[in-house]
Parts: sequence; C-alpha cells; structure tokens
Amino acid sequence: MTKEKLIYDLFLAYYEARKNKRNTVNQIAFEYNLEQNIFLLADELFTWKYELWRSVYFIQNHPVKREVFASWFRDRIVHHLIYDYIYPIFDRSFIYDSYSCRVGKWTSFWIKRINSFIRACSDNYTQDCYILKLDIQGYFMSLDKNILFKQIEQKLFKHKENMEYDFTIALIKKVIFHDYTFNALFKWQREDYIWLPKSKSLFYSDVECWLPIGNLTSQLFSNIYLDDFDKYIKTELKCEYYGRYVDDFIIIHKDKEYLTQIIIKIREYLDNNLNLILHPKKIYLQNYKKWVLFLWAFIKPYRNYIRKRTIWYFFGKIKILNHRFKNQNYKMDYGLANDFSSIINSYLWMMKNYSSYKIRKKVLLSWIDANFWNHFYISSNFKKIKSKNGHIWKLAGLQNQLWLTYYNV
Repeated sequence: MTKEKLIYDLFLAYYEARKNKRNTVNQIAFEYNLEQNIFLLADELFTWKYELWRSVYFIQNHPVKREVFASWFRDRIVHHLIYDYIYPIFDRSFIYDSYSCRVGKWTSFWIKRINSFIRACSDNYTQDCYILKLDIQGYFMSLDKNILFKQIEQKLFKHKENMEYDFTIALIKKVIFHDYTFNALFKWQREDYIWLPKSKSLFYSDVECWLPIGNLTSQLFSNIYLDDFDKYIKTELKCEYYGRYVDDFIIIHKDKEYLTQIIIKIREYLDNNLNLILHPKKIYLQNYKKWVLFLWAFIKPYRNYIRKRTIWYFFGKIKILNHRFKNQNYKMDYGLANDFSSIINSYLWMMKNYSSYKIRKKVLLSWIDANFWNHFYISSNFKKIKSKNGHIWKLAGLQNQLWLTYYNV
C-alpha cells in the first residue's frame, strides 16, 4: 500500500466517522486542522507507530444499564478504515438473516423479517407454529478475543492476494487486544460508578474476554464471532426460520418438541466452541398466537405494537424539551430547534412502522408544549414534524459551527 492510497482511504473513513458527530468537541478539534491531522495519522499507520488513545467512559442507562467505552475521534476514523477494508469480505459470507451492523438491515427490517417467518411457518396463520427466542449471557463481556482474532485471521488469509493483508491484520490485532479500561477518561468521578455490579463491569473482567460497547469495530466483530454459530443453526440443525440481531436470536418451527430439544444442542455448541453461556433466564418458547417481544416491538399476527417502555422513554425526552423551552421563556433558538426536531422525528420515524397512529397523535397534540407549534407544524399524518423557519435554523447552525471552529472549541 502506498502512503497516498492510505491518506485517500483515511479521508473517506473520516467523512464516515464524522456523521452525527459534527458538533462534538473532539470532531471539531480534529477538523480544525483536518489535513495536518490526517497526514499525521497516516504517518503513524504507515510507519507502524500507531497507538490508540484513551477512551471516554460513561454509563448508558437505556435500554439497560451498561458500560460504554467511546474511542477518541481519531481512533474512530481508524475503526471506519478497518470496517471499509474488511466489511465487504465478511458480509458476503454472512447468512442473510444476521442483521446487526449490516447495510440495509436495521432493526425495522429485522422485525418485518420475523413477521414474514411467522406467516410462512404458520401457512398464513392457519396452522400452529412456535417461537423460540434465546439470548447470550453477557455477550460483549464474554467474547473471547483469541477466538475472534483467529476467525478474522483465517478468513482474511484466504483473500490476502486482493488486500493489504499484513497491514490490515496488524491493525485489527491492535484494536482487538487494546485495553480500553487503561487510563480511561471518566465523564464523572469514578466513585459515581461503584453501584455497578462487578459482573457487569469490564474493570473486573478478564482482559482477554471482552469487547468495548460503543465502537464500530465491536459491532462488526460481534457478527463475525457468531457467524459459524449462524451456519450451524442453518445447516446442522436445519432451522429454516432463523434470525439473529447481535446476541438475540429467534427460531420458528412447527414442532414445539423439536425446539425444546435443540436448546440443549445450542447451549453445548456455544460453550464448547465459543466459550459463551446461553442465558438461563431468557428462554422464551410460546405459540405464535400469543406474542413475542423483540427490541421495541410486540410482534403479533397481522400487526405490531410499540412497547410501553419505548413510549415512556419518548415521554421523558419530551418532558426535558418542554422544560428547556419554558426556562427560555418560550424563545426558540438553534440548539433547541435542532434537538426538538431530531428527537421527535427519530421517534416518529420508528413508530410509524407499527400500529401507533393513536399514540403518535396523543404525543404530538397532548404531551408537547403547545408553544412549540408556533415554530413547527405536523405533516404526513402525524408521522413527521417540520420547521416553519427551517432556513433560519440551518443558517444559525452554520454560524454556530463557524464560531466553534474559529475559537478551536
């Protein structure tokens, strides 16, 4: 690989990494001297002197409490570089029904796919079929780095003639085996996290057996780690209606007894081949006529419903927005307008795929402060909100970006 080619690839990775990160301090600081920072990063990579910087550590409360180790922005660029190099190779080998971190296969696609499985297995809801939903206990904290690296190394070795194998595999090894807990930057005092159980903290885990949540590479690596397991389910156990999203997977079959029996086989395979444990308290086996809860939806015949927990998260966001608007004496500015439109529309976009018309109507007409509608209006049958002064907020956002860049914030 030439240095010019590496610099070109880094620029492409940078433009991917900065999406949804344009207003973060790290991104703005990196962009302030963009060319210099890219060239410096390229020098480190090209001369094999690249080392990862410290991670930013914080607790994510929703949907469950978990630790997140967010990498520095320059390291995020390297993650995207790795992703660009190896994703096409691995994506071709994945089964169709693994959905996490794959282009065009988001959560809404996965839920629709499960619906089609149920409809097909039950002969359009005319015959009985059963749904088996399973989960892996502490997946990201149990993932064996040595097994993962061996899987990646063997796969990429078969394609070494068509890629920069030595450079890529060395970079992947550095990312996988890096200790993200070392010298991590805490958003608050570390004493604020002592309530987190040791069993859920990477600070008390074997450094060889976990990946940090929050990195793009971790999402891709988690798919690679379970790829052989997916093929075992499809080819050895002959499960036609099977799909997996990260560590949650569903199998649909007409024979309930068969599903009961393969739980033992699945448990043994995970333990013997991947050092993983099937979660004993998250085994769901019921007739399709009842319902299955997956991600943020209740899946039922002919219809899907949004789960209540998601609705109350939405309500909590609206309360915060209403409070901010009231504290500003109902004066709209760029920050509030941007937050309001992005938060509300993200939830509406998610909810429109389900039977949620009455909920969307109630949210927009009853929960949101009426003063917001002096600046926004509802369109598309309660599926979206739009700004009455969109060009003004866009200009304000540009001015805000220029101000932050000028003062090197």
